[in-house]
Amino acid sequence: MEGRDVLGLAQTGTGKTAAFALPILHRLSSGPRGVVRALIVAPTRELAEQIKESFDALGRGTGLRAATVYGGVSMHQQIQHLHGRCEIVVACPGRLIDHMQQGHFKPGGVEVLVLDEADQMFDMGFLPSIRTILAKLPKQRQTLLFSATMPDALRGLAHECLTNPATVQVNHDVALTTVTHALYPVVEHLKTPLLLALLEKIDSESVLVFTRTKHRAKRVADKVKDAGHSSTSLQGNLSQNKRKAALDSFRAGKVHVLVATDIAARGIDVSQISHVINYDITDTPEAYVHRIGRTGRAAKTGDAYTLVTSADDGMIRTIERKLGKGIERRTLEGFDYRKAPASTHGQHHTGPRPPQQHQHTPPGAHRPAGVPVPGRPKRKFWRTRRRPR
Repeated sequence: MEGRDVLGLAQTGTGKTAAFALPILHRLSSGPRGVVRALIVAPTRELAEQIKESFDALGRGTGLRAATVYGGVSMHQQIQHLHGRCEIVVACPGRLIDHMQQGHFKPGGVEVLVLDEADQMFDMGFLPSIRTILAKLPKQRQTLLFSATMPDALRGLAHECLTNPATVQVNHDVALTTVTHALYPVVEHLKTPLLLALLEKIDSESVLVFTRTKHRAKRVADKVKDAGHSSTSLQGNLSQNKRKAALDSFRAGKVHVLVATDIAARGIDVSQISHVINYDITDTPEAYVHRIGRTGRAAKTGDAYTLVTSADDGMIRTIERKLGKGIERRTLEGFDYRKAPASTHGQHHTGPRPPQQHQHTPPGAHRPAGVPVPGRPKRKFWRTRRRPR
């Protein structure tokens, strides 16, 4: 409210969006209209849409207009908004730079800049884009940088873009105390059956399942749907309209199980999620904290289950050190943990291949001419002519 730069460090689900949206709306309620005065930069389209919806809800009655700018959709409507139809722009870095280079976005009127989920933008490789955007903005502005973690590279960016900032740190390194953690050890080929068994036991209408890859997210969502649950996936192969439809259906309760990659792990506010299930463990302890932060929001309680194999032991120890305590190991009563893998005939085989057995002719043994070696195709021999010199 005083106009100072702000460095905000807080875990997901603590209300950062309202913390910057309300003062921005208050500031912009007086002054010129029809020019972009506040710019919020976010790492993903879903988060950008969510921030815009928060501005719409909190600013209802102010007459202030917010618009989103991101890739994957037509630029035409975005250009219209940028030409005098909004005061607040929520953008992803790549498409914003496109509009800057083509002259559609004139940043001269920007009074407030917000970099939201800055550590994720760094993880996604947006740091050069952020520096490009900063270079084009007015030097006299208020800048707010929000992040869940503060790696060294991001600390350098904060030093570049913030002037004597007020630092607000809210327990940003600790997982939510409202979430109950549990590990379910299992062999790789039984992950999907165990997930389906857990979904049968869970008394919830809103479960978020995380996978490591977008292809696995789609495959797991299909398996969950085949088992009779309303399910959909949220992953990078979907068009923006399908991604929005998937998230909207989950928020509205029309879909009970959302299978997602880490694209949904940050900033996506679906307050009624009661369970997060990590089908695949995360690559870092910070990512684990962000994933489980999708449940237990706003002082509600939640459960976070993680399916783990022996290959995950190292990461589990790292996560437990991060949390400062061990995580409970559980088994699901009635589940057959000794079930053999299904036949891989006609399916893609992802595990190690067994050594191939070749038949060899014992030393000294002779095979009649023209008789093929068992297990090998009969070879054809062709006479060749020597070309005259």
